[in-house]
Amino acid sequence: MNVRRSVSLATVLASLLLGMPAAAYPPAVGILAKNRSCRSCHASNGPWSDEARTVIDVLDAATKKSLRGSDGAFHIVATRSEARTVLTVIGRRKGDAQPPRRNAWLYVDPTQIETATLTKFAPGWDVNLPMSCRIVGDRLEGYEDANLTVLPMTVRPTDAARDGALELQVMLTAGEAVKGKDEGLVSNYYVRRVLLRVRDR
Repeated sequence: MNVRRSVSLATVLASLLLGMPAAAYPPAVGILAKNRSCRSCHASNGPWSDEARTVIDVLDAATKKSLRGSDGAFHIVATRSEARTVLTVIGRRKGDAQPPRRNAWLYVDPTQIETATLTKFAPGWDVNLPMSCRIVGDRLEGYEDANLTVLPMTVRPTDAARDGALELQVMLTAGEAVKGKDEGLVSNYYVRRVLLRVRDR
């Protein structure tokens, strides 16, 4: 009897999780479902589509310098077995009639989306905050003219880590999502390339 109840409970929980992707972001990308990107569940239909006023940056947490390379990608270099912390900076320059209220983002290795692993970060890399959904309102020196979210992310390449490539998937949003309907949530979707490199001692 107890075994049957346990199986039934597990079935119910699995059903609930499988039913969540339409209302959940960014975990729906590869974790709650095998969706390739945030756009599988959310339209990019907001008023923040102009790149010139959109802020998407990855900074070294200590120096506050951007890790963007001449190729447009963000380059995160970390010494094997040592932690490195970066800042994910997302937002819009001030002046929008309707600024974003929340920013959502996810660092994802596209090759890991179909795998059974819970993390979709690059294999062999420890990471503490590869995704978040945060209300706008953070402050950062040098970005006083922007409505931002700023959060640290720490990575550490283990012995198994190799150089890798990630997508930083970003959604600027306002409003509230209505489950099962394309209404309520206004959003714009962006993607940036992030390159990971292991430096051996």
